[in-house]
Amino acid sequence: MPKKILVIGGAGYVGSALVPKLLDRGHQVRVLDTFWFGKDVFNDYLTKNLGRFRQLFLREGDIRNCDLEKVMADADCVIHLACISNDPSFELNRALGRSINYDAFLRIIDAAQKAKVKRFIFASTSSVYGIKKEENVTEDLALEPLTDYSKYKAFCEMELRMILQDKLPWVIIRPATVCGYAPRLRLDLTVNILTMAALTKGKITVLGGSQKRPNINIKDMADLYVRLVDELDDKIISQTFNAGAYNLSVMEIALHVQKFFRDFRAKEIEIEVKPTNDLRSYRVSSEKIKRELGWQAIFNIQDAVWSLVDAFENGKIPDPDDPKYYNIKTMQKLNIG
Repeated sequence: MPKKILVIGGAGYVGSALVPKLLDRGHQVRVLDTFWFGKDVFNDYLTKNLGRFRQLFLREGDIRNCDLEKVMADADCVIHLACISNDPSFELNRALGRSINYDAFLRIIDAAQKAKVKRFIFASTSSVYGIKKEENVTEDLALEPLTDYSKYKAFCEMELRMILQDKLPWVIIRPATVCGYAPRLRLDLTVNILTMAALTKGKITVLGGSQKRPNINIKDMADLYVRLVDELDDKIISQTFNAGAYNLSVMEIALHVQKFFRDFRAKEIEIEVKPTNDLRSYRVSSEKIKRELGWQAIFNIQDAVWSLVDAFENGKIPDPDDPKYYNIKTMQKLNIG
């Protein structure tokens, strides 16, 4: 059944892949975003699907001060993706990070309750676990965030858990690191960084290499959110799910990229290893979501590499050095604070 869905941060990396999928399912979609990274992320899609203009509504606004209750009016479902993403971006301005990732979150869940939102989907992060000795990092393990970014994500989870189900039906997703091409592309994530280096330099530089990172293809990530919109309440409400697919070391990711170019472009990519003091490793188990929802990732790392290479070769990434592909560079350029 078609729903009215508000995607907060819907013009971001994941949102730009998710919103078209929601529209294709027949949902009416409202996007609330500051549009720091551009207002044209849906142009290609809408040009080919002119009728979708009537189902997509874009609202420019800042979650720190806009009328959230008004924006949420009549929304069946809210998907909250907006945040200052990843540790380096957060550390650029910690006060800004807190104001968006935590203080504004309190405004959002208050407005969602007042607007009587029927489903609230929150994008947390798999880094809330910190570094674990356990091989299988499952949802029942203690949260031990190591950075302000992951700490405030954990705080947001705690706030949600204090809300009774009949006041705000919520579900928490802890995504792995997303990879692959999307209209609002990020080139500051591991798989994407290494792929662009191979494309533009013919060489990959790996810092350390032993650090493990959980990964998920952006197509799978978007498909999961669509699934959560349509899923039965008793399967997901008041639940927390990890969402990942591949726990790989940075070196293993580099080797996947190297193999792609060797197999599909007949090009040999050099891998240079340099030392680093940051050898933090993260991994997560996604067995719960597979067991309880029957969901698992379909696309792999090489699919993500392929999507990036194809986009580059077809002119969709005209300048990989453009600041718009990098969160920190964009924040510095716009003097966001």
